[in-house]
Amino acid sequence: MPDTTAPPPPHLPIRTPLAVAVSVLATILGLAVLTWGVLYVTKGRFLRPSFESVAGTLTDRQVRVDGDFQLYFDPFDLKFVAERISVSNPGWASRPNLFAADSVHTRIRPLSLVFGRYHARFLDLRNAAIDLEWNEDRRNTWTFGERKGDPVELPIIDRAVLAGTTLRYRDPQLRLLADLKFQTVRSDGNRIADAVRFAGNGAVRDTPFTVTGALLSPNDTAGGGRNQLRLAARAAGNDITVAGTLPSLADIENVPLRTTARGANLATLLGIIGVVLPDTRDYRASANLVKSGDVYTFTGLQGRFGNSDLAGKFAADASGDRLLMTADLATRALDIVDAAPFIGYNPDTVAAKGAVAAAAETGAGPARVLPDATFPVESMQVFDAKVKWTIRDVRSRSVPISSVDLTLDLDRGRLELSPFSFAMARGNVASDLVFDTRQRPTAASYDIRLAPTPLGTLLAGWGVEQSGTSGMVKGRIRLEGRGDTIHETLASSAGRIAFVLPKGTFWTRNVQLSELDLGTFAQKMFEGKLKEPVRINCGLIGFTVRRGIAAADPILIDTSKSVMLGRGGFSFRNETLDLAFRADSKKFSLFAGQSPVGVNGTFAAPGVNVISPELLGRAGAGLGLAAVASPLAGVLAFVDIGDAKAADCGPVLTGARAAAQRTAGGKPRDDVGRGTTATSEDGSRSKGERKEQRKKFLGIF
Repeated sequence: MPDTTAPPPPHLPIRTPLAVAVSVLATILGLAVLTWGVLYVTKGRFLRPSFESVAGTLTDRQVRVDGDFQLYFDPFDLKFVAERISVSNPGWASRPNLFAADSVHTRIRPLSLVFGRYHARFLDLRNAAIDLEWNEDRRNTWTFGERKGDPVELPIIDRAVLAGTTLRYRDPQLRLLADLKFQTVRSDGNRIADAVRFAGNGAVRDTPFTVTGALLSPNDTAGGGRNQLRLAARAAGNDITVAGTLPSLADIENVPLRTTARGANLATLLGIIGVVLPDTRDYRASANLVKSGDVYTFTGLQGRFGNSDLAGKFAADASGDRLLMTADLATRALDIVDAAPFIGYNPDTVAAKGAVAAAAETGAGPARVLPDATFPVESMQVFDAKVKWTIRDVRSRSVPISSVDLTLDLDRGRLELSPFSFAMARGNVASDLVFDTRQRPTAASYDIRLAPTPLGTLLAGWGVEQSGTSGMVKGRIRLEGRGDTIHETLASSAGRIAFVLPKGTFWTRNVQLSELDLGTFAQKMFEGKLKEPVRINCGLIGFTVRRGIAAADPILIDTSKSVMLGRGGFSFRNETLDLAFRADSKKFSLFAGQSPVGVNGTFAAPGVNVISPELLGRAGAGLGLAAVASPLAGVLAFVDIGDAKAADCGPVLTGARAAAQRTAGGKPRDDVGRGTTATSEDGSRSKGERKEQRKKFLGIF
């Protein structure tokens, strides 16, 4: 009988998620292997039209390959070969092509195309020309599309062979143009091979430069070492070298590079990038340079300028709309001549001929010492700076200065030195100086404060002995003026200058000479008491400044034996001095000049006039009395009866003006504050004005 049993159902494959995944993966791998095989066999030559079309669409540029083309995996690196390839520039560029080469041969890590910077294991360029250019709208030739330009980011390259390759870089904002040529040279030895050497020239801010260098790539026998960079450049008389080890041939980001520079003037080096610095004498310096984006940091700075040393760190930040320079500097010993440029002098001229000759170079008139060097207003307004500088000692023949602490802040043309402090003769000077070039002409303010300082130490450089002198001095200078030179700001200034002498002692010899009390001086000289101290009760040397003319307001020094008074003043305009000092004795003196001692001349060449017209007149009167009466009567013309009124030291010690001064009895003083320094617009005096001034002196004294 027939078999009626139903046949078993056909076997169906298992439909599980794992099976599906394995099937899909196998398919993908199969297609990948098939694609790899097709590309490997054909070298991907058939992809040339697609490559030109896709690359042109993505970049919005014309991409052409007029020779052989290869694009395939060999075995895992992506190999790319193109002959007579070109990539066009945007229409605004000055050259037609961003890139053109007779031959390109490279091997790229495929994943780097997806996850980061292109990483080329090998690059061979033959007769390539690369044009990197910015325009005024901050677009560039290597950033595709309509967005703003990105900074240059070169691919990572492990090894390169270059022949006849050129690179041109142009940035109108930085005013930079560079043309470089690269050439690979194999060394004869077995340690270094395939050295990529380069040379070129260009200009930065209209300053021409030349550069040569090499990228030294180790060969196989070197066992995977890194690339050594050697670079030498020359610009504006400065020689710069850079050396370091790069992780790849084109990677200098965050890599420390040892940099050295030397030249005749450091200002010319920083001037290349638009940073204004006062002129210096010859310099040499070295530091470690690290580039991080648009920030260039120099650490471990060690160097010298002139006869002074310099250490610390500084940075140039070009990432914003304005260049920002920051620095933290230290100097062990600063030669005073090397500090001359900071007030406008040429240090070489100061060293060779003195301050007067240096001032003349700036346009100052004859016998002037205040420089007329114009502030670099435009340059000061295009970059910012924040600098801290400490100086341990300043080498100076006259004034002992040490412990300088300077903080500088330049913000859009406003230069502030605050605080600017230093120790001088065991005292301290603190100052705040501002030069605001935003205002036209420059608005300047000077605020200089002298803490109590020993007179003997302060004046030791001018021949004053310290022995027997315990007097102190403290003071303040506050002036405001307008102008684009230091001389102009002071010549137009207004304010007050006041130096206070608290209680102390001074050499008898010095005091008696200034009093012109010849009788007491001669007596003490024969008694051997020239070094006997004279007590200073209090003193004030004050000036009121208007339109650059400083008038005594007042000069009043009260000692144990006399009251010294001063009249006149000085001019910042033509730097002339016209002062007279007279001391009235508190005690009887048989032979006293009782006539003003004049201080005249200029800042550069001050003079002292001991034999004044008043003294000559008194001598004439004495001779007349001696002739008509007796020799003893002639002496009467020089007798000082000692009726000087002692000063109330309260107003003196507070630096009060002449109108507030009082005698020891509390009455207003009638011997200060009634004279002025009369000057014309150019700071000079007429004959009549000089005569009137002499009358005022005679009237007081």
